[in-house]
Parts: sequence; C-alpha cells; structure tokens
Amino acid sequence: MTSFVNQVSLTFLWALRDKILHAVLGIALLMLVLVPVLSLFSMRQVQELAITLTLSAISFSLLGISVFLGSSSIWRDIERRYTASVLTLPLSRTTYVAGRLAGILLFIVLSALVLGIAGACVIAAMSGYYPSDVPVRWSHVAIAIGCSVVKYALVSALALLLSSISTSFFLPFFGTVILYLAGSGSQDVYEYISSSYGSTIPKAFIAVIKLIYYLIPNLAIFDFTLHAVYGLPLTWEGLFFALAYGTVYTSILLIIACSIFGRRQLP
Repeated sequence: MTSFVNQVSLTFLWALRDKILHAVLGIALLMLVLVPVLSLFSMRQVQELAITLTLSAISFSLLGISVFLGSSSIWRDIERRYTASVLTLPLSRTTYVAGRLAGILLFIVLSALVLGIAGACVIAAMSGYYPSDVPVRWSHVAIAIGCSVVKYALVSALALLLSSISTSFFLPFFGTVILYLAGSGSQDVYEYISSSYGSTIPKAFIAVIKLIYYLIPNLAIFDFTLHAVYGLPLTWEGLFFALAYGTVYTSILLIIACSIFGRRQLP
C-alpha cells in the first residue's frame, strides 16, 4: 500500500512541475477569460453560449492533460532509466502502473476542479449581465464536468495501455488521439448504419463497423453539454450507465496494461 501511495504522489508531483501541462492549463484559463467576449457574438443566447464555450474549454484542457500524461508517464521513466532502478525495489509492476494511472487521475480531478471554479465564475457573470429565460442549472454543469473527468480518465487509461506496449512516445500519443476521435463519433456512425440509410451499405462492411463500435470506447455517452446549456432533464439511468461504463472500461484497460507491462522486457 505504501508503494502504491508513493507512486501516486510521485506521478502527481511530476505533473504539477511539468511545464507543458502548465501551458495547457494556461491556455485553458485564457480561453475562459475570452468566453465573455466570444459569448457576445450571440445576442440572444449569451448565457447558453458562455456555458457551451466554458465546458468546451475545460474538455479541451482535460483532453490535452490526459493524452500527454498517459502517453509520456511510462515512456519517460524508461527513457530516463527510472524503471530500471525503481522496479528493483519491493514494488510490483502492477503497483507501478496502477500508481501511475491513479496519479494522473488525481491531477485530472484537480485540474477539473480549478477550471470548473473559474468557469462557474464566468458563467455566473455572463448570466447576471445577460439573463436568459432558462436559469442556469448548476447541478447540470457540475455533472457535465464530472462526466468529462470520467471520460478523460478512460482516455488516460487508453494512453497508458498504448504506452505500456510502445517504446516511443509517438504511438501512444497519436494512437490515443485517433481512438479519441473515433470514439467521439462512433455513436453517430452506428446510428447511421442502423437506420434506413445504411441499407445500401454491404452487410460485411456493416458487420466490421459494428465490431469496431463495440471494441473502441463510446465517448459520446459522457457528453451532457446540452443538458447543462438548456437545462434539459437528466435521467438517472443514463447517468449511472455513463459512470458504470467509464469505470468498467477504465478498469479493463488498466488490467490489460498491467498484464502487458508485467511481461515486457525493459532495457
């Protein structure tokens, strides 16, 4: 247990000192500062646009953090020969990988909290100056940010899995980005081929698409932006399914990453 806590704290402190992550958070805060100016372009839905831009800025920053940390954590340790020394201690490789992921998730939660507070101040200011017919549902905004945390926890685990396989930084980084884009649009593609429009597509091609759909993560289920923007009612079933799906999928990716890294020959 002590070894796991040490790995979590080391990963978290490394993330706090990383200048690239400072730049990502700085850009996100700058985007939040620009939200009031950009929101004015919508004369009738200033509040709605402010919420949309705020959630988009937070999502963008969490994406950068999760992809970069997940892709570079193991790779950087191998490049610096850190694993050669730390794994000689009474520390299993499973504890090492799990501690890395837990530290990344802790930093994502902290970043989401800081950006969420800053975003809430922006939304409150814009809704005060330009009130809307639809009041701000702060619980919906918090849920949208919380589900983004679960979403990017899954993305971090995916990047960590690719990092446990690869010997370079580029495969985990670009592989995670590609899978993120595919997972974000997989639901739309599945609904299209399942509708009447998909009747012209060969059945073999549809079967391949459906197989890919079930294998890659469906990231669209974590998107509650419309509920936060327009105050749409939330269903507990949909929220529970998103949280359960994210938890189970992340756990599976972590188990696979630990298994692969446990068998990997390190330099």
